Amino acid sequence: MNDQARRPRPAKPYRRPKKDPVRMLAFEALRAVDERDAYANLVLPPLLRKAREKDGFETRDAALATELVYGTLRRQGTYDAIIASCVDRPLREVDPPVLDVLSLGAHQLLGTRIPSHAAVSASVELARVVLGDGRAKFVNAVLRKIAAHDLDGWLERVAPPYEDDPEEHLAVVHSHPRWIVTALWDALGGGRAGIEDLLEADNERPEVTLVARPGRSTTEELLAAVGEDSALPGRWSPYAVRLAEGGEPGALEAVREGRAGVQDEGSQLVALALASAPLEGPDERWLDGCAGPGGKAALLGALAAQRGAALLASEKQPHRARLVERALAGNPGPYQVIAADGTRPPWREGSFDRVLVDVPCSGLGALRRRPEARWRRRPEDVAGFATLQRDLLREALRAVRVGGVVGYATCSPHPAETRAVVEDVLKGRGAPAPAAEWIDARPFMQGVPVLGEGPDVQLWPHLHGTDAMYLALVRRTG
Repeated sequence: MNDQARRPRPAKPYRRPKKDPVRMLAFEALRAVDERDAYANLVLPPLLRKAREKDGFETRDAALATELVYGTLRRQGTYDAIIASCVDRPLREVDPPVLDVLSLGAHQLLGTRIPSHAAVSASVELARVVLGDGRAKFVNAVLRKIAAHDLDGWLERVAPPYEDDPEEHLAVVHSHPRWIVTALWDALGGGRAGIEDLLEADNERPEVTLVARPGRSTTEELLAAVGEDSALPGRWSPYAVRLAEGGEPGALEAVREGRAGVQDEGSQLVALALASAPLEGPDERWLDGCAGPGGKAALLGALAAQRGAALLASEKQPHRARLVERALAGNPGPYQVIAADGTRPPWREGSFDRVLVDVPCSGLGALRRRPEARWRRRPEDVAGFATLQRDLLREALRAVRVGGVVGYATCSPHPAETRAVVEDVLKGRGAPAPAAEWIDARPFMQGVPVLGEGPDVQLWPHLHGTDAMYLALVRRTG
């Protein structure tokens, strides 16, 4: 053997990893969601603004970063099952930053059109920057295993057959905790098709919907400002405008001035139904008893102003009360915003003609907007809201005069947070409440299909294109 054959090959020169601003931003957002229990819809906008100023982010960069963050969060349960089958340890033993990089990589491989080699390469490069070269090798090995199959192929491997365990199958395939699948299925009723449509709708990016506050703006103004190619009228609310993907509400003059706002169409329908319910006697004083952050209060305030009525908007948390003040600023009619506890209210009994209580809840009706919430909520959280929800409804019935109307609303379809609350209060279970009776809410959502047998209304993402808002209307009788 000659000397040349015995010489070791020269080592490759070390190459410093390149920072990809889009994937770095997505990783930062996921870490904030995990470490601080932050919500992506609050974390992402300031990160994107900073990236535009510092890194020259273009529209397509922002769109990709947004898709990576929300897509990864929505599909986290599915990706966890796939990653678990590709590592030799329980997922709880994988460091959270490593799992975030793996999940981002899995989403690029299985949930986007990014070519496999590019998805793996970009993810490994991100791992080198944020984790170091050693753990980047682990990321590379796992992602190459994931790249061996497409999403359908993986689901066949990691999801149990529907015939053996329907709920676990749906939980893995549609990336929802099993208990939420059970709760939604119970609320929805019916067979497999309906629940699958609902779960799929939860995993789709929701439209951004604007509200033209009556007397202050019009849908025609908003449509003209956005452009016909970028916006559509609402499906159900006469004040709604739907933005095309990528539309920026903050760029609109009417939104900046508070004459219009961002508000889901289901939320608009709840406020409109309460305002439309018939009254006997005066219609002069309205109350929003759980007003934060102010979307429904702003719409109610505008509607009240058109009738010469005054709105009192009450919110327990002072910082949320300030958000309500901001939403109502410039309202043409009389209004007042206070920080008060709706279960120990400062107003006298029978002070109002109309009362809305949009009570705190599990938020299971807004999972498409806050996908991380599905992984934070636990079954016991629903029970934890029960006392508060009933207390707020009892006090709302005391606040309204005899003959007045109360709207009980919540952004959850869970039976324990919807009809069960209203029935318990009306029947005096747990504590006495003023006598009241149901009002059929369906006629006050004109044109909206599939509203069930009544008298209450449950909206659904897959049927109505809204959040899963619930509304019960009741009239105080004594």
